[in-house]
Amino acid sequence: MGTGHVRAFVQNADVQTVAICDVRREHREAAKSIVDTAYGNKDCALYNDFRELLARPDIDAMVMACPDYWHALIGLEAARNRKDMYYEKPMSMSIAENQAMRDAVNRYGVVFQFGTQQRSDAGYRFACELVRNGRLGKMRDIMIGTATAPFSPDLPEEPIPAGFDYEMWLGPSPWAPFNTRRCTRDWTHIHDYSLGCLSGAWGIHDVDIAQWALDADHSGPVEVEATGVFPGKGLFDTAKEFDAVLTYANGVKLSIMDMPTAVKKRPQFRLQWMCMVFEGSDGWVLVGRNGLQAEPKSLLREVIGPNEVRLPRSANHRRNFLDAVKTRTRPISHIDAAVRSDAVCHLSDISMRLGRKLRWSPEKEQFVSDEAANRQLSRTLRSPWRI
Repeated sequence: MGTGHVRAFVQNADVQTVAICDVRREHREAAKSIVDTAYGNKDCALYNDFRELLARPDIDAMVMACPDYWHALIGLEAARNRKDMYYEKPMSMSIAENQAMRDAVNRYGVVFQFGTQQRSDAGYRFACELVRNGRLGKMRDIMIGTATAPFSPDLPEEPIPAGFDYEMWLGPSPWAPFNTRRCTRDWTHIHDYSLGCLSGAWGIHDVDIAQWALDADHSGPVEVEATGVFPGKGLFDTAKEFDAVLTYANGVKLSIMDMPTAVKKRPQFRLQWMCMVFEGSDGWVLVGRNGLQAEPKSLLREVIGPNEVRLPRSANHRRNFLDAVKTRTRPISHIDAAVRSDAVCHLSDISMRLGRKLRWSPEKEQFVSDEAANRQLSRTLRSPWRI
């Protein structure tokens, strides 16, 4: 995502990319080459430490696309330095870190855009508007089928490559011996760095849309019960199979499953790769990045009237962020929505690992009468890093 953002933002005439930060020398030099080629100069500065970049007074905004466990620390530093931010999903490794980010964004008045770009997709917006305006009747269920984690055996320690600041890459996460696969895209399947397919590897995208459809940007479920099958050995330790059911105060149930489990439990929907289904008393709609399906099919011809619920319009997530920076308005994936959507993934992971049903208070953002579960709302960071 980092390289994709670099290539995209330099195409905007009202943006000047002036600096790149990465703990891998070859990655930051490759990004610099993209920037300098676009501008026809060699002016793009390079940093190994994000704090040096964020301290520059001439930088107005930043894009953060690092491993999940770095998100909150970098975001907090950006907020303290009054930098607006396009903040890749998921939010962080704990609900406590999410709350700290929300406090900082609001305290310093910075623009925050969460990288859940499906809010800028017309198909997802239309599906949510069908739900919001009662076209499906009384809502019953929302089902998400997401990715399945791969398997990796235990791998031997390898020499750290030249130009790679591995200590900085690990940052606040527990120390671990270097192995190349640990530091590729597959870190999303290691619980020290991510919640796996439940969140960072895909799930947060559709969870965010479910929250949007339920008008829950400032709320969330009241109960969660999740089960998971974890690898018994190997490098990857996030759930390979999982089935989380979250219940909202209005009775709607949100199910988050790996795709094979979803196909097995709901064969009637002929599920495609990475999709979600909204089901009500009067029909259902399936939406994914490949388009929409519905029953009855007439739902796809519905017109949302001017006096009905109309969700915010955005055709380009990055452009929506840039416009918000200029106008000092709230972008479509704002901090309040980000924190509440990310919490759904954390609640599911905590229930799965504790092996039991949990009650949640959206108002207090705490588990109800459950000290053991509430201790899971934060994670210990490796010294010297702290929130």
